[in-house]
Amino acid sequence: MKVVIVEDEIAASENLAYLLNSIDPEIEVIKVLDSVKSAIAYFTEAYGASLIFMDIHLADGIAFEIFKQIDIKTPIIFTTAYDQYAIQAFKVNSIDYILKPISKEELSEAIDKFKTSYKTTKKATNDIDSLLEMLQTKTTNYKSTYLVQKRDELLPIKITDIAYFYIDIGIVKATTFDNQTYIINKKLEDIELELNPSNFHRVNRQFILNREAIVNMKFYFNSKLIININPPYEDRIIVSKAKSNEVKNWINS
Repeated sequence: MKVVIVEDEIAASENLAYLLNSIDPEIEVIKVLDSVKSAIAYFTEAYGASLIFMDIHLADGIAFEIFKQIDIKTPIIFTTAYDQYAIQAFKVNSIDYILKPISKEELSEAIDKFKTSYKTTKKATNDIDSLLEMLQTKTTNYKSTYLVQKRDELLPIKITDIAYFYIDIGIVKATTFDNQTYIINKKLEDIELELNPSNFHRVNRQFILNREAIVNMKFYFNSKLIININPPYEDRIIVSKAKSNEVKNWINS
């Protein structure tokens, strides 16, 4: 089976390709696209894939812009960190909607759904109520509290009270809105997976920000961004050119 991946994060597309191959070695990724523009150009021509995996937030905009310009008949499995697009996804040729981080089990179920349902009936099962129930269940699994140590005490810190997480000389710390800082004994990568992506986003290798902490963004050279936050941080928080559109789309969602 030939598939196309539309995903602007290299690590995410590589992980998806790895999971697909581990589920079925006969699955062949024939193309990886990272933007609305490249997807429109590619899908306008004959491409020969039987299934598309598509993220919603791409390097230059939202994936639904693709469908405003071209008609894609190939079935699509959406993979995204945001649950608010579920109904909109099913208005296009979608057969499933998987929230990140993608698990092998969920991905395997989506592929089975494609093989058994779509290929035999030529029609996706658009059970919106069941989908939204699943999304609601998954959303409640995000972490709500971190237990941190302060001297000889253990303090429960609510996620909603944390303005940002960051790495300071190899140590992960969290700063709250009342400007208290605590050490978090976890990797930033693990924390990223535990947070609700609607509220928190990793804007660079060093920082995960709560959207409520963002004061403004300023343009920097070479299409980069500088984010100002409250409580303020002593150094500049710089967003790379490659990640700037993603961050702006997240804040604007």
